Amino acid sequence: MLQDNPKLSIILPTYNESQNIVSIIELIRENIPKGIHTETIVVDDNSPDGTGKIVDEYVSNIKKIAENTINVIHRKTKNGLSSAILNGIQNAKGETIVVMDSDFSHPPQIIPKMIEVFKQYHCDLVVASRYMTGGNIQGWPTKRRLMSKIATLIAKKGLGVKTKDPMSGFFAFKKNVINGLNFDALGYKILLEILVKTKGINIKEIPYTFENRKLGSSKLDISTIIDYFKSVWRLYKNGKNNTIDEKSNSIKFMSKAARFFTVGASGFIVNYVISTLFTSGLTELWYVHANIFGIIASISSNFILNKIWTFEDRDFSTKKIFSQYGKFSLFSSIGAIVQLGMVFWLVDSYDVLYPLALISAIGIAAFSNFILNKKLTFKEKLWN
Repeated sequence: MLQDNPKLSIILPTYNESQNIVSIIELIRENIPKGIHTETIVVDDNSPDGTGKIVDEYVSNIKKIAENTINVIHRKTKNGLSSAILNGIQNAKGETIVVMDSDFSHPPQIIPKMIEVFKQYHCDLVVASRYMTGGNIQGWPTKRRLMSKIATLIAKKGLGVKTKDPMSGFFAFKKNVINGLNFDALGYKILLEILVKTKGINIKEIPYTFENRKLGSSKLDISTIIDYFKSVWRLYKNGKNNTIDEKSNSIKFMSKAARFFTVGASGFIVNYVISTLFTSGLTELWYVHANIFGIIASISSNFILNKIWTFEDRDFSTKKIFSQYGKFSLFSSIGAIVQLGMVFWLVDSYDVLYPLALISAIGIAAFSNFILNKKLTFKEKLWN
């Protein structure tokens, strides 16, 4: 007889996963320890390739197993990954919920390890991590790895998340930890919302190897990237709590960020003026050499203005200035490389319009530059 209340609910959001869905469901069933009543919930966003119908046919043909049920939620439109996951959670009956992809990038063999961690540590949330010792990523090109690292850095530094892999799409949690939470359901990383909006929960991470999909196509596109930044901004703007101190720190952080970006804009003007002067008049240098002088002048003016105005650092000892200037120049150079790489990647790989790619790249490079200089050059706490 089928139990009414399963202990474990596994959420599988799908869109055009007809090549993977049956195999992943079968592998999940094979890896669930005996005695654990489980429901697998497939949330399909009206896949044009008939993923949802394939699961319906599979369910109707398989031998029913009392401890393992399969349910399908057919959504009428494609409303996004986070929305699909939340839809699955709302319909889940299990006290513990596992969220994972259906393209074999998240191996079902890890689920028993998650269950064991819950038992051993009595924790609230278990994250399968690619970035802790023992974790790994296979099959990703360099640009995808870089993008993931940048997104992880933004989440950790910008939102104060301590988890090593806050961008993981493979995690499990006790359903009661999200009681009362309001989710934005924007983008594709609902774990990040849980990490930011819950307080005092016991979190454990376990390593796993992420394997890039072999069948089907990746869902990552420019709209997904934009949604991620929107989600981070909303989480940042809302803050992790409503205390006066937290709001005060948010205001200070944003104020300094605004000053830093204003100084960056002034540096563009300095660069342009100096470069132009050296290519005309008495010097008439080659434009490349002139531009080098312009870059040096803009970095120097940016450093001075940021030291005095943005970070209000009044230590003008020779040793301190040289040390800070060296770090500031290094991080500015790294920011320039990141900017160039992102522009090339967005335009060449995704045919993004150059102006939009340039704005996106400048924004990411400027933000990372601000974080690095705030923390490492001027030795300030990140969140103030």
